[in-house]
Amino acid sequence: QVQLVESGGGLVQAGGSLRLSCAASGSIFSINTMGWYRQAPGNERELVAAITPGGSTNYADSVKGRFTISRDNAKHTMSLQLNSLKPEDTAVYYCNARVTAYWGATLNDHWGQGTQVTVSS
Repeated sequence: QVQLVESGGGLVQAGGSLRLSCAASGSIFSINTMGWYRQAPGNERELVAAITPGGSTNYADSVKGRFTISRDNAKHTMSLQLNSLKPEDTAVYYCNARVTAYWGATLNDHWGQGTQVTVSS
């Protein structure tokens, strides 16, 4: 079993900042790509940012220059710094990790429970 626990969401005014964190624990041999997704009411879940074990990153166009993703491979943690927040960033943010439970096992997707980010105008 792999557990992902997010923290750091909340209510902030437009232009403000938040920092989201995700900690993975359980049966982990290695973690491949980790990412943050978000889902607003009535919308599909979308990729916000992703990061490989080597540190290569990928961002949605809507957050480039405002959000920064990082990870600590040794601690199995990941963070997302959200700056210059806009009301349209309001959503539930989910942590995702592609995990190998033991050597030779297949990669499996795991999700956190989500953390609410609300940006007021």
